[in-house]
Amino acid sequence: MQLRRDRPARPERAAPPPASGGTWPLPRGLIVMLSVAGAVVAVLGMKAFAGVLGPTFLALMLTMAVQPVQTWVQRRGRRPWIGMVAALILVVLILLVLLGALVLSIAQLASELPKYSDKLDDMLNGVRDTLADLGVDTEQIHNALNGLDVGKVVDVLSVALSNALGIFSNLFFVLALLLFMAIDGMMIDRKLAVVAKARPEIAYALGVFASGTRKYLVVSTVFGLIVAIFDGGALWLMGVPLPLLWALLSFITNYIPNIGFVIGLIPPALLALLDSGPMLMVWVIVVYSVINFVIQSIIQPKFVGDAVGLSVTVTFLSLVFWSWVLGALGALLAIPLTLLMKALLLDIDPSTRWVGVLIQDRAPDPDEEP
Repeated sequence: MQLRRDRPARPERAAPPPASGGTWPLPRGLIVMLSVAGAVVAVLGMKAFAGVLGPTFLALMLTMAVQPVQTWVQRRGRRPWIGMVAALILVVLILLVLLGALVLSIAQLASELPKYSDKLDDMLNGVRDTLADLGVDTEQIHNALNGLDVGKVVDVLSVALSNALGIFSNLFFVLALLLFMAIDGMMIDRKLAVVAKARPEIAYALGVFASGTRKYLVVSTVFGLIVAIFDGGALWLMGVPLPLLWALLSFITNYIPNIGFVIGLIPPALLALLDSGPMLMVWVIVVYSVINFVIQSIIQPKFVGDAVGLSVTVTFLSLVFWSWVLGALGALLAIPLTLLMKALLLDIDPSTRWVGVLIQDRAPDPDEEP
């Protein structure tokens, strides 16, 4: 009788991935490579034309922000041009008020800083003595502190002012774009109605972008005003010079996600150090941290998340990316620009809307369709 040898058990094969439905005209790997190459070319092109694209995006965001004014006027039976003029006047006033307040405040800061020259010298001498007592070489101390003086701080502020004004340097270009976009805005509702019939996916994507951008601008503006009032009032009570300037800075930096609070904190903390010493600087940091942590880190993200539907990681990466592409203006418009890219690349195609689930700030219901 012949004995049968036990055959080794075959390893279980993994189940094949489910079919996604439909066939691809090209290999998927090639499609990914072509998409990445196209994205690189597009990004480099945007960076090369940042001087034109930045003001254009600014004009687009401002036009979208005041578009409800035109819609409201038309619904009340007024002529469309009345709403166009009202929206244009409103956005021009916003620009002029912000620009004027920024210029006057920073000019006042530049005139105030020379008064602290002696205090800065005394502070640097104290730092030199402390480092010398710790055994640091005198030449190293001299090289490290030689470049610190109020004059150079004023020069740095002048450069910062130039960069800030660079956002509005093409003011006439922005105003011209606002005028043309406001004129187009008189017929945008009827145009979108026609688009919705012919290409409902495009109308859906543009609608999501417009509503999300308006909600974000409203939420950021409201909370920016709240933060500015609390920060300015706290600085005034503590006796920090130029509290109105720092309140305005808090309002502007509130539009910068994730790191806007830090940018708004550094200047008043340094001025408090020069004006009254380290203790006041510590109090400024503590008070700012408490106010901004409660408002910007606990309350505001709930409303911003509901408005834009982007995760914290995506908002931070968008800040880095658009700052690199468009500069300071890209930092201010990082979230609206990301929403625009999301609408053009993801929301416009039902087959790619699932990507939006991965980048949003909340976990959807498993039964909910993307």
